Amino acid sequence: MNKLLDQKSIETIRFLSADIVQKAKSGHPGTPMGAASLAYTLWTRFLKHNPSNPNWVDRDRFILSPGHASALLYSLLHLTGYDLSLEDLKQFRQWESKTPGHPEYGLTPGVEVTTGPLGQGFAHGVGMAIAERWMAAHYNQDDHQIVDHFTYAIISDGDLQEGVASEAASLAGKLKLGKLVYLYDSNRIQIEGSTDIAFNEDVAKRFQAYHWQVIGPIDGNDIDAIDEAIRSGQMETEKPTLIICKTHIGHGAPTKQDTASAHGEPLGEAELNSAKESRNWPLEPFYIPEEVLAHMRQAIDRGKLLEKEWDRKWHTWKESNLLLANKFEKAINAELPGDWEEGLDDLFSPSDKPMATREASGRVINALAKHVHNLIGGSADLSPSTKTIIKDAGDFNAEDYSGHNFHFGVREHAMGSIVNGMALHGGVIPYSATFLVFSDYMRPPIRLAALMGLRVIFIFTHDSIGLGEDGPTHQPVEHLLALRSIPNLTVFRPADATETAEAWRSALLNQAGPTALILSRQNLPIFDRKELAASSETQKGGYVLWESGNEPEIILISTGSEVHIALQSGKQLASEGIHARVVSMPSWEAFDSQPDFYKQSVLPDHVRARVAIEAAIPLGWEHYVGLDGAIIGLNHFGASAPAEILYQKFGLDVENVILQAKKLLKKQ
Repeated sequence: MNKLLDQKSIETIRFLSADIVQKAKSGHPGTPMGAASLAYTLWTRFLKHNPSNPNWVDRDRFILSPGHASALLYSLLHLTGYDLSLEDLKQFRQWESKTPGHPEYGLTPGVEVTTGPLGQGFAHGVGMAIAERWMAAHYNQDDHQIVDHFTYAIISDGDLQEGVASEAASLAGKLKLGKLVYLYDSNRIQIEGSTDIAFNEDVAKRFQAYHWQVIGPIDGNDIDAIDEAIRSGQMETEKPTLIICKTHIGHGAPTKQDTASAHGEPLGEAELNSAKESRNWPLEPFYIPEEVLAHMRQAIDRGKLLEKEWDRKWHTWKESNLLLANKFEKAINAELPGDWEEGLDDLFSPSDKPMATREASGRVINALAKHVHNLIGGSADLSPSTKTIIKDAGDFNAEDYSGHNFHFGVREHAMGSIVNGMALHGGVIPYSATFLVFSDYMRPPIRLAALMGLRVIFIFTHDSIGLGEDGPTHQPVEHLLALRSIPNLTVFRPADATETAEAWRSALLNQAGPTALILSRQNLPIFDRKELAASSETQKGGYVLWESGNEPEIILISTGSEVHIALQSGKQLASEGIHARVVSMPSWEAFDSQPDFYKQSVLPDHVRARVAIEAAIPLGWEHYVGLDGAIIGLNHFGASAPAEILYQKFGLDVENVILQAKKLLKKQ
C-alpha cells in the first residue's frame, strides 16, 4: 500500500504541476514532471521543516535551483500544508499572485531563495551551508546541537553549465561542507535540444575533482535508490554530496517526453490528457486524491513535533547559557547589539593624516567586529588591498568553522552568491570585497540581493582612475552608474573617513536591501567639519559641506575623492566674490529618499547654476544639475599614469571646475 501511495503522490505532483502550467498557458512543465520522484522522496522522507512556521530557525533549507520549474515547488508547498491554496496555484504567473513564474523569496511562504538565473541557486546554497556551519561552531555544545540542519537542492543540466556553479562547487569541496546535498536532475535536455550539442563533460569526475562525494547515476524514478542516495549524503561529513539522477523531462507525456518542447511551454490539452489517460488519472484539472493530501499533509504535524522538540532543547540550553542565547536570538532576529556603534565616533580626526577610504573602512570593520559578533566576510583574494581582514578573528576553513574571515579565492561571481546565501540563512551579517571594476563579475547576485531585500554589504575599492598606473583594465568608469541603476541597492561613495564610518552605519541599519560601499585607493584628507561649519549627513545621501554665503549663486556637487576638488573650487570661486555651495552627495539613493523639504534645503530649485564632478560616466547627473547644468566626468576609459596626471589630463581639476562654473554663470 505504501508503494502505491508513494506512486499516487508522485503522479499528483506531476499532474498538478502540469495543470498549473496549462491553466496559465505559459511555464515549464517538463522538469516538474521529470523530477517529481526526487522532490517527493526528499520532502516526505528527509526534509526537516514545519509548514506552520516556514521560518523555523533549525529547518533544513531547500532550493529549487532551476527556478523555471517553479510549478514543482508550488505543488510541494501546497500539498505539504504551507499557506498556499489551490486557488493560489490556479493564479500561477498572474498579476499579484503568490505563484510567480519563478520562485520569489519573501513572496511565497516556504520559498527560501529567489531562483531563475541558472547557477545562482546552486551557489546560494553553498552560502547557506557555510552560515549553518559558522553558527553551529559558535552556538552548539556537545550536549546541545542548537544549529544542525542540511541544505538540499535540486539542480539541473543548465545550472551545471553556468560558471558560477563551478566556482561555488570548488569552494564547497575545499571547505568540506558535508551538510550540503544536491540532487542533479540529469534529463539531458535544454531549450535548443539535447545537452550533447554543448555539454558532454563527465560531471561525476568533475565533482570528484572538486572533492565532492558523487553518487550515481541512479534512476531518478526509483524511490528506494533516491532514498539510499540521500541517506549516504547525510552520512558523509567531510564532503558535499552530488547525487546524479537520470530522469525524463516531461515524464509520461506520450509525444513530448525527452524533447525540448516539454521544457518551456504547456503540453497542450490533448497531450496532457493523453498523459493522464496513460496513467489512469482523472482528466479533471487540479485533481488531488484525498489520501494523497492526507499523506502529504502529515508534514504539518511532523513539523510541529520537530520544532517542539527543538524548542525544548533550546530552552534547556538557554537556561545555562543566557548570554550566548541572547546573542543568538539577536542574531537570528537580525537585531544589532546595544553597543554596536561604540567607538565609531572616535575613529577619525581631521588632524589625522590623509587616508584612503578603503583604509578607513578597514578600521570601521574592526571597530564594529568588537561588538557585532556576527559580522563576517572576506574578499576575492584581495583582503590586503580591500582592507577587509578582521584582526585576531580567525579564518573560516574546513578545520575551524568559527573564523570570521573568509577566503573566497578569485571567484567574484560565486562570492556574491555565497554572501547572499549566508544572509538568506540568517544569523549573520555578511560582506564581500573586490575592486569596483570587478563588480561586473558579480552583477547577477548583486541584483538578486536587491530583489530579495537582503542585508548584504558589497565592498568595492579602487573606485576610479585614482588608482593610477594599473591602467584602464582596472579603472572603473561605467561601474558606478551600473550599480546605481539596480533598484533597491543603496550605493555610497564616501568622500573621507568620516563619511565612510557613516556609510557603514547606514549599511548595518539597512535591513531592506543591500549596500555597496565604493572606496578609494588613494589617500584623501579628512574634512574638518567644525571649520567648514558643517555636520556629516552622510546617511541622508547628500548635504551641504560648505558654503560661502547664505544665498549661493552656484552649487558644486560631487562624491568620493572629487569632493575635495569641489571644495577647493568653491573656495576659489568665493575668493573671487562668487557665492558658492559645495554639496557632498555620497548616495543618490539615500538622498532621493529624503523628504522634499530636505532636498530643497540642499539643492534649492532657484539656484540653476550647478556643476557635478565625478570620475565616472556622467550619465544620471542631469537629475541633480538639470539640463542647464554642467557635468565634469569621463565619457571614455582611463589610462595608465599616475593619478594626479590623469585627473589633470581628463579635466577633473580645480582649473576646469572654475572654467565650467564661470561659463554657467555667464549664461544666466
